[in-house]
Amino acid sequence: MRAPHLNRALELQEAVRGPDGAGGFSEVWTTLGTLWAEVVPGAGRDPAGEEVVLASVPYRITVRAAPAGAAGRPKPGQRLREGERVFAVLAVAERDPAGRYLTCFCREEEPR
Repeated sequence: MRAPHLNRALELQEAVRGPDGAGGFSEVWTTLGTLWAEVVPGAGRDPAGEEVVLASVPYRITVRAAPAGAAGRPKPGQRLREGERVFAVLAVAERDPAGRYLTCFCREEEPR
């Protein structure tokens, strides 16, 4: 296994819900830290929706591992951000048997 080329700085972000003043909640993304990463696109697909084609490209984003429960360890429901590009974290798995790296399975989405 080759070592990943961690050449892109991505912000790890988590959604924080707070009252919106009208009885509901608003969602604000807060940055937990910066992770150096290797970003590799997967194969694109065009599944047909009801009225439109929903193009989607998955990404595998590799970062250095952090202990389970650490604030700097990505988890599903968080996102990684690079400027205006936003990658929703769908799943996270250890990349190698020694646990030195994590692979985040992501989907790029529109920034909110």
